Amino acid sequence: MDLNLTGQTAVIVGGASGIGHAIATEFVAEGGHVIILDRHPDCVAIAAALATSSCRAVGLTVDATQSASMQAAVTTITHEFGGCDHVVYAAGIGSGKFGFPFWNLTPDDWPRTVEVNLLGAVQTAHAFQEMLRRSAAGTLLFISSVAGQIGSQTDPPYSAAKAGLINFAQCAAKDLAPFGVRVNTICPGMIKTPLNESVYQAWANQQPPDQRMTYDTWAEAKIRQIVPLGRWQTPADIAAMTLFLASSRCQNVTGQTINVDGGFVMHS
Repeated sequence: MDLNLTGQTAVIVGGASGIGHAIATEFVAEGGHVIILDRHPDCVAIAAALATSSCRAVGLTVDATQSASMQAAVTTITHEFGGCDHVVYAAGIGSGKFGFPFWNLTPDDWPRTVEVNLLGAVQTAHAFQEMLRRSAAGTLLFISSVAGQIGSQTDPPYSAAKAGLINFAQCAAKDLAPFGVRVNTICPGMIKTPLNESVYQAWANQQPPDQRMTYDTWAEAKIRQIVPLGRWQTPADIAAMTLFLASSRCQNVTGQTINVDGGFVMHS
């Protein structure tokens, strides 16, 4: 399927690894240019490795939670690319704690998780809204999580931040619709990423040594229990949906929360 993304430019916040990197890779495969914004300095080299003779790929070291950092990135992108067509917020962290029950955590465990998962997305939206409005047909996409829909007890700060992200996306979708800009959210399910493994590690740290499982055993058991299709989702699955939503084939899709989760969350 030709998605007609050739020559279009996508900004991927958190694009140096995991889901974000898969999205950046897929944009290049479709003939688009990509700009990876990430707090890790190696994002410059990671982006350069994606470039082809016809597709530019650059990395900028940016802290998405800091307004000045994001505005500096916008200035650079405007100067070097003239603007962008698509913005994806794929940055995310867990609290690093196992949050069941929630009082296993303290209020001090919340701020950084909320800052990265929710307020970083807000900073991104504010930084790029003018550029997207000028495009008159751009897209803004947030990577949330099924945890934002079900009140996951595993990591309450993460779950609550991702729920807030879904709600903010709907607000942004309404505000940007008059300018032809579409805003959507994708909620991944069970994916093998460092973030997912950190959830396991937080759980394992709470278990007696004789009751701990390996990450693979823990994850496979969880998948069999909660995922109707009975298999992992992959970063490539999320990337495929991201590009479909960015394409003109989804010109009437905005304000939506789309689960790529093997049937984990089903709403009647």
